Amino acid sequence: MADEPTFDAESVARLRRVIARLARVLNVSSSSEGLSPTQASVLAVVAYRGPLRPAELAEIEALNPTMLSRIVGKLVEGGLVRRLPDPADLRAAQVEVTDAGLEVDERIRAMRNETVAKILDGLPEETTSPLLAALPALEALANGLRDDIAP
Repeated sequence: MADEPTFDAESVARLRRVIARLARVLNVSSSSEGLSPTQASVLAVVAYRGPLRPAELAEIEALNPTMLSRIVGKLVEGGLVRRLPDPADLRAAQVEVTDAGLEVDERIRAMRNETVAKILDGLPEETTSPLLAALPALEALANGLRDDIAP
């Protein structure tokens, strides 16, 4: 078996700092729309996955139901999502994105894509090629992080 790469404490700390810096840069797009990063994330999930029950949404976002209820309430007040009866169980509700919510989500995604593209354009090819090759590993890392923090 080939030597597998190991991450020492310093490498783990460097990776964590990079992820945190990227998150801060990308979160500017949500604040420019008047949303917190968590509100923008909830909006994006609802926009992408369609109507969801609050319990499903809480699980996807790794939020407790009380916090999710507050976030959904803010998004409803802002006209970005709406609550509607669950057709499978009229005692339950679903959360659905509105047209205004789709527009806000699209603007946030476009700003984030533009930000990343601008950063990548400023990097030399010898840096961007390994980044492109690392995408599957970074996606696996993100999926692993989500699995670890889910309730």
